Amino acid sequence: MNRIFFTIVSILMTLIPVMAQQKIIQTAGRQQLGDFAPEFAHLNDDILFGEVWSRNDLLSLRDRSLVTITSLISMGITDNSLKYHLTTAKQNGITRTEIAEIITHIAFYAGWPKAWAAFHIAKEVWNDDIKGDDAKAVFARTMIFPIGEPNTAYAKYFTGNSYLAPISTKQIPFFNVTFEPGCRNNWHIHKAEKCGGQMLVGVAGRGWYQEEGKPAVEILPGTVIHIPANVKHWHGAAKDSWFAHLAFEIPGEKTENVWLEPVNDEEYNKFESR
Repeated sequence: MNRIFFTIVSILMTLIPVMAQQKIIQTAGRQQLGDFAPEFAHLNDDILFGEVWSRNDLLSLRDRSLVTITSLISMGITDNSLKYHLTTAKQNGITRTEIAEIITHIAFYAGWPKAWAAFHIAKEVWNDDIKGDDAKAVFARTMIFPIGEPNTAYAKYFTGNSYLAPISTKQIPFFNVTFEPGCRNNWHIHKAEKCGGQMLVGVAGRGWYQEEGKPAVEILPGTVIHIPANVKHWHGAAKDSWFAHLAFEIPGEKTENVWLEPVNDEEYNKFESR
């Protein structure tokens, strides 16, 4: 009986994945500070990387990258060390979409300006993931959030082509919406009996937001637009620029999006020609 038990245990043990330890070799400390601060160089290369980072059988390199970039961004450190660790994070398997979500999550806890600074560096690190030299690819390289797929489900409510990329589906769901030059959505209303509405955050390019009966407002990277519930409005790209914004749906009671008529060329060209 005991022999059967130990045989089963042995078989089960072979089925459990064991994370192999990978020794991390670091020489930056000695190369840059070996003569000036040899003890610091030793601690950096041999202890921090040679021992702590090398304990990746206990915590994976990918998770260690995540912890490290979160710590650096939270402290407002956006120098070469952040770029190094973002590059390392990419090598350790963190994707463009994931880093965008990670930094967005950090923004709510560490501060919006810190996230903006980190995005500028992350965008450089992940730029080579985007192939092509057409206008869409060139625009995609200007922002960290993905363009996503053609917005076919809502195409009938848009003039021109738009693209949709879900960034988060948890807590407060939000999307990155990209518009080709001249593209805009129809007039529409976010109806709600209580709370509700939408918030837009400009990400890249130049666009417009307009409420019925009011002048159009230009949206640039960093512009925040608060859209109350039950207000007729539209938003989209400038005539000569690709444009992207994040769209946050504000929770409310008995919410409903009501799509209305398109923004005709005459209306659109009035402020585009200013």
